Amino acid sequence: MLEITPTLSIDERELQIDFIRASGPGGQNVNKVATAVQLRFNVRGSASLPGEVKARLVRLGGSRVTLDGVLVLEAKRFRTQEGNREDAIQRFVELVRKAAHRPKKRHATRPTLASKEERLKAKKIRSGVKKGRRESSFD
Repeated sequence: MLEITPTLSIDERELQIDFIRASGPGGQNVNKVATAVQLRFNVRGSASLPGEVKARLVRLGGSRVTLDGVLVLEAKRFRTQEGNREDAIQRFVELVRKAAHRPKKRHATRPTLASKEERLKAKKIRSGVKKGRRESSFD
């Protein structure tokens, strides 16, 4: 079980981890060894996550979420399978942790009378500065 928060955990069996060949430089080894990791997690089909967390995870995942609702993370920072596997799982946990955090509801506010007056006073001062720079018509 992966512990996301004290009240939320995900069964590791819900994660599908595949090892793929990494792209980029690496010499002869890059064509032989599959060290990159592709982590797949079916967000919509998960029984571990509440509905609102699923919705936020899909939104946070962005282009990493397929049309079927599967989150795909690739990790190829390290040269070993184990390092990339740990990196992928850590990034997944951070993403789910961020999705589990409920954002504060924004309350609409209005500017105070003092702030309105202050803004208008600043505009008058700025206007006076600009008027002073104009060419005079006395020529």
